[in-house]
Amino acid sequence: MAKLNRREWLASFAAAAAAGAVLPRGAGAQQGGPSAKEGKLALEEYVPKSMLHVRATKVARARFPAVDFHTHLSWTPADGRKANQNTTPAKALEVMDRRNVRVMVNLTGGFGPALEENVRYWRQSHPDRFVVFTEPWFGRFAEPNYPTFQAEQIEHARRVGAKGIKVLKRLGLGLREQVTKGPLVKVDDKRFDPMWEAAGGARFPVAIHTSDPEAFFLPTDKYNERYEELSAHPDWSFHGRDFPSNRELHEARNRVVARHPRTHFVYLHVGNAEDLTWVSGWLDRYRNTSVEIGARIGELGRQPRAARRFFDRYQDRILFGTDAVPDGFETPQQIFGDELYEIYYRFLETEDEYFDYAPSPKPPQGRWQIYGLGLPDRILRKVYWENAARLLGLKG
Repeated sequence: MAKLNRREWLASFAAAAAAGAVLPRGAGAQQGGPSAKEGKLALEEYVPKSMLHVRATKVARARFPAVDFHTHLSWTPADGRKANQNTTPAKALEVMDRRNVRVMVNLTGGFGPALEENVRYWRQSHPDRFVVFTEPWFGRFAEPNYPTFQAEQIEHARRVGAKGIKVLKRLGLGLREQVTKGPLVKVDDKRFDPMWEAAGGARFPVAIHTSDPEAFFLPTDKYNERYEELSAHPDWSFHGRDFPSNRELHEARNRVVARHPRTHFVYLHVGNAEDLTWVSGWLDRYRNTSVEIGARIGELGRQPRAARRFFDRYQDRILFGTDAVPDGFETPQQIFGDELYEIYYRFLETEDEYFDYAPSPKPPQGRWQIYGLGLPDRILRKVYWENAARLLGLKG
């Protein structure tokens, strides 16, 4: 048989496929077409290496001192009795000093006695380097006086030294009428109105995580771009049960923001980084809002032109954050360490192309790469320091 050229081979292959023929394994290679080994490579074993020859810039330190607005240095059990530390101030400071992180915000400072313990632990020796936020005491939600109790907890948190409140996505996706049973409690449930108002009165920014990536609300099938992530963590999927949709969650949160104009809300994870046009509408409509970029450079960096326009337009309302968790947290892109900061700095400061968005052998969120924004100094200063410093009352 004469050897076919590529065009002829493709035409014959298409004709055979249309006729329902099954080519013998390796037939493509024999005719000058694609080759295949015996058997199939499992998707989880596939770790392709890019053949692009592009610039790779190492950015060891932020160009300007930074506030990491989104870290998790501690965690608190539901009873609020004792704080649990993910690392120590000394270990955190080693990384901070190497990477030019001037201040780190521990969003998960807890509630009750644990909050007081966390404030002492992180701020006693280094009050200018660590900021601690409180959290809602969801474990007491079923108590009849909860709205008043939670508002009073905000004032207590202010007195003991907290500087803000972090509201987890559990509000809307996990908290139920009997805490763990019954219908889900909506994000805009008016029983939380006293808490939002108390936060405004205490000048506490509200760092709020609402919903999750849109793919988490879709079937985990061959069309889902986060198939591998959701297959590894099936409990992260909100599809097919009694959960509200992604859009319903964000709309409920926006109703809260509209009802409480004197309270400042920081949308963690950019709010909904897959749809910057939608997020822009929120920022234009609600002046009491900012966004934070933690764990979303994988989304921002694959739409670099739209993201650059977003940073230009909202440069006074974007905060730097990483969603870092010290010492081996289960999600690779969130592991606290040097590589994570280098990737964020490279994304913000350079125009490098097609690089990893996480320090992981495989992309943890989806199989894509990102592009740097190359932000000018005037915007970098705001994103790294000025915007967060204004909200938190930081000096220097």
